[in-house]
Amino acid sequence: MTAVTAKRFSIAEYHRLGELGFFAPDERVELIRGEIIIMAAKGRLHSVCNSLLLEELVILLARRARLRVQEPIILSDDSEPEPDVVIARNRDDNYLSSHPEPADIFLVIEVSDFTLKYDRTTKLALYAEPGISNCWIFNLVDNELEMHSEPYQKQNGSYSYQLQRVVLPNQTVVIPGFPELSLDLSLVFPA
Repeated sequence: MTAVTAKRFSIAEYHRLGELGFFAPDERVELIRGEIIIMAAKGRLHSVCNSLLLEELVILLARRARLRVQEPIILSDDSEPEPDVVIARNRDDNYLSSHPEPADIFLVIEVSDFTLKYDRTTKLALYAEPGISNCWIFNLVDNELEMHSEPYQKQNGSYSYQLQRVVLPNQTVVIPGFPELSLDLSLVFPA
């Protein structure tokens, strides 16, 4: 009997596939634990929330940090996800030499409607494992912000966040790494 195993890709192999034109030009993919994942199409609600969030963050951060929207981050040799929004430290080379890594990241944000279960399980564990301190999920199903902080490893070896807080769309929240900046969620959640 022959055992069947899936081919897992490294970031280098994943990039090479892109260079060779393996992916269609309009195909949105990301590398998660060595697997090439086709990203879900963005619905109207997701797009509106993401756009409103970006507008507010650009105004609030005013060049204090680097905002990256649906751009890669490097978490390990086999994981290069593309979160909806990342707030990363400013760097002299503007991340030309490499994508942000966990030490560069103040906050990872996912906007979730169709992907809520995946973002709560796979993505949260993926961000917690290398020690990303803060992850937010704009939960468009229940119309609330889920704030996750303090990553840790569970007894079973998986990763998660110790602190979880739910914030309602009529409240404000402080942006991690910037205690003087508050985000008014009523300006972000679609009406």
